[in-house]
Amino acid sequence: MTGQVQTTLRSPEAFSLARRAVEEMEAAHVWPTPLNFELWVHYLGEPEGPLGQEMRRLLADGTVFSEGTSEMLAAEYLPRGRLSEEIRDAGAVLNRELSTVSEAIAKAQQSQAAYGQTLAGASAHLETASEPTALLGVVSKLTKATTQVQAENATLERRLESSTKEVARLREHLEQVRRDAMTDALTNLANRKAFDEELLRACDEADKKRQPMTLAVLDIDHFKRFNDTWGHQTGDQVLRYVASVIGRVSKAPRVAARYGGEEFAVIFPGESAAVVEAALNSIRVEIGARALRRRSTNDELGAVTISAGLAQRQPGESGADLLGRADEALYASKRAGRNKVTNGERLAEAA
Repeated sequence: MTGQVQTTLRSPEAFSLARRAVEEMEAAHVWPTPLNFELWVHYLGEPEGPLGQEMRRLLADGTVFSEGTSEMLAAEYLPRGRLSEEIRDAGAVLNRELSTVSEAIAKAQQSQAAYGQTLAGASAHLETASEPTALLGVVSKLTKATTQVQAENATLERRLESSTKEVARLREHLEQVRRDAMTDALTNLANRKAFDEELLRACDEADKKRQPMTLAVLDIDHFKRFNDTWGHQTGDQVLRYVASVIGRVSKAPRVAARYGGEEFAVIFPGESAAVVEAALNSIRVEIGARALRRRSTNDELGAVTISAGLAQRQPGESGADLLGRADEALYASKRAGRNKVTNGERLAEAA
């Protein structure tokens, strides 16, 4: 939660913001679920923030706020507070582990120092002792001190082993939290935040290696009409199906993401526009060849088609400019009747 929204919710304006959120949801025909309410509160509380801008774009496009759409927005724009909480909890556990280990080490050091003093004293006694009784006393002290040091060392080893396992568990947990924060909940593809970061990294890598890199944008044709006809749950089913095909064809080092409501994007590192065009047509044909059925009623939904556009990155080109050219190619596919793949490089040549 941003500071601006947090401040508003702790002031008398909170009631006004809550009422506006409910009114806006009703006007947009959005169910006031707890997740939608949280989204609208953030949207209205900070309309110029990243979530506010994305919400305005979706509303202007007439996007239906299905459960999947809301989950996508929440995963992308709302996880930071929860992620911070996870990190704080992990940090507290790690601090406890470090304190315990530090105490064990300090105790072991004290035992080692005491053992050293015992050895020094024993050495002095051995030099002067001549009676068997005196020698037995020295040996007894050494045996007792050695046993104590061994016990302290064993305790320290157990503590270190336990802490090592706990730190490994925390590392695995935080890595899972990080993956969840970067994954679209509905489709299990990368979310927009993860895509934006990966696009920057891929552009830098393409410049360093002086290799090609191509970006593709894909969109489900007439998805709003499909949602209006069959309902949001069936729409989510279609999104998952399309994402499964895109994800299967886009294995690493390719990166596939759900970029918007029914829009997807794929980064193709080291691949030319011609290679990517063939891959996109393979995805398009496979998706369109299957007649889907509604799970709840087994009604035939008919074929789902996608349109796609692609652009090959020019040396030094920014990710935003590359995405803009891929979007232009996508719109060209839409204008040409949909269910098509448009190579942006040919658009540039024709212009």
